[in-house]
Amino acid sequence: MSKLEQYGHNFQIKTLSVLVKDKEFLQQVADIVSPDFFDNEANKWIISKTLEYFNEFKTTPTMEVFKVEVENIRNEIQQVAVKEQLKETFKSIHSPDLDYVKQTFLDFCRNQTLKSALLSSVDLLEIGNYEDIRRLIDNALKAGVEKNLGHDYMDAIEERYKEEARNTIETPWNEINSLVGGGLGNGDLGLIVGNPGGGKSWALVAIGGHAVKLGYTVIHYTLELSDVYVGQRYDAFFTEIPVNEIKIHKSTVKSKLEDMRGKLYIKQYPAGKANVNTILAHIDKCRGQGIEPDLIVLDYADLLYTKNGKEKRDRLDDIYTSIRGMSTELNIPVWTASQVNRSGARSDIIEGDQISESYSKIMITDFALSLSRKTEDKENGTGRFHVMKNRYGADGLSYDVSMDTSIGKIEFNNRISNEGPSGPDGAGFTGNERRNLQRAAENIFNL
Repeated sequence: MSKLEQYGHNFQIKTLSVLVKDKEFLQQVADIVSPDFFDNEANKWIISKTLEYFNEFKTTPTMEVFKVEVENIRNEIQQVAVKEQLKETFKSIHSPDLDYVKQTFLDFCRNQTLKSALLSSVDLLEIGNYEDIRRLIDNALKAGVEKNLGHDYMDAIEERYKEEARNTIETPWNEINSLVGGGLGNGDLGLIVGNPGGGKSWALVAIGGHAVKLGYTVIHYTLELSDVYVGQRYDAFFTEIPVNEIKIHKSTVKSKLEDMRGKLYIKQYPAGKANVNTILAHIDKCRGQGIEPDLIVLDYADLLYTKNGKEKRDRLDDIYTSIRGMSTELNIPVWTASQVNRSGARSDIIEGDQISESYSKIMITDFALSLSRKTEDKENGTGRFHVMKNRYGADGLSYDVSMDTSIGKIEFNNRISNEGPSGPDGAGFTGNERRNLQRAAENIFNL
C-alpha cells in the first residue's frame, strides 16, 4: 500500500509528532516524504506546512507557527479538523514508542521511493536507457540517509533565533538570571557548592519552588532527606512559615497550594542505591502517566551510585558526566549540589579549587555557584554567593546574601568587590590576593 492507513490513525499522529519535534529526522526524510502518504486532509495539511517551513527556514515549525497558519484556513470545517489533529500531534510528542515509529516510517518512505524508481524504470528499459535506470535505483537506495552534518551556520539563522532555541527557567534571583541569560536552559546542568549544613538543600528548594510558582513541573529527587520532610520544606518556602512550625498550619498550606500554577513531585531514593539510569526510568514512568518535567532538582549528585573498583574522584567524574548526558538527553535543565573540602568550609568566598574530591565537577557543569556560610553567618542569617563558572557570561562575581533557612528565603544584597571593601589593603594586597595567601597558609597548616 502507498498510504500509512495500514498502520492506523494513532501511528500517523505519532509520525507527525516525530516530524514536528525532531529536526534531524525531518531533515533525513524531507526529500522522500509526501503528504499523499497520509489518509486525511488535515494530516496532509500539517505535513505540507511542516515541509514548507523546513524548506524555507531549515528547522521544525513551532505551535505558534501552526496557530498563525491555521487562522489562514478559510474553510471552517477544515480549520476545526486541523486544530484537532494538531492537538493530538503535540500531545503525542513524548510517546514512549516514537523511536519505533521513526524507524517504521523511514522504512515505509524508502520502500515508496524504491517502488517509484522501479515503476519509472519500466519505460526507460523499453528504450534501453540503462544509465538513467542505474541512476534512479542508486538514488532510491540512498534515500533517507542521515543528512545532519552539524549546525549549518549560513543557512540556520532561523533555528538560532527561534524562541525555543534556549528555553530558560528563572531562578529566584534576578542577579543570577541576568548572568545566565534568564536562567538555566534546555540541557543545562547547574551546581551549587557549599559546606555541610550551609544551606545548599534550601537553595535547591528555592529554585524548585520558584519554578513551580512560575507554572513549571518540577521533579525533586532527594537522596539525603526524606520526601515528607522535603515536602515540608517546600511548604515553608511557599507559605513563609518556618519549617519547624509548619505542621500546625496545614490549612494555610492547603490554601496556598490551591493557587499554585505548577506541579511538584518529590521522589526519595536511599543514598548509594540509585544511579542516573534509576532516575531516567522514573522519568519514563512519569511521562507514561502524562507528567512531563520541565526542571529536575537532584539533592545531591555525589550520593548517586556508580560502579565500584574506581577511585572516588573517578566515580564522581562518571556520575557528573552521566548527569550532564541525562540533562542533554531529556533536553531540560538539572540543578544539583555538592560539598566543599575543609579549607572551603572556612573560607569567606568558596573558589572552584575548594570543591570536594573532584574539580571536574566544575568543568562538566554549565553554571556553578558556591554558597559560603560560616558559624557566624548561620547565627546572623547571612552568607556569600560566588559564581565559580558561567558558560553564558561573566563569572568570578561574589554577592552578600541574607538567608533564612527556616523558610528557604535567600535575598541578594550587595556585590562584593574583588578588591575588598576598600581596594588594596595596607600591605598592598587586594581582597582576592589576601584570600589566596590565607588559603595557601591553611593548606600548609593542614599538611
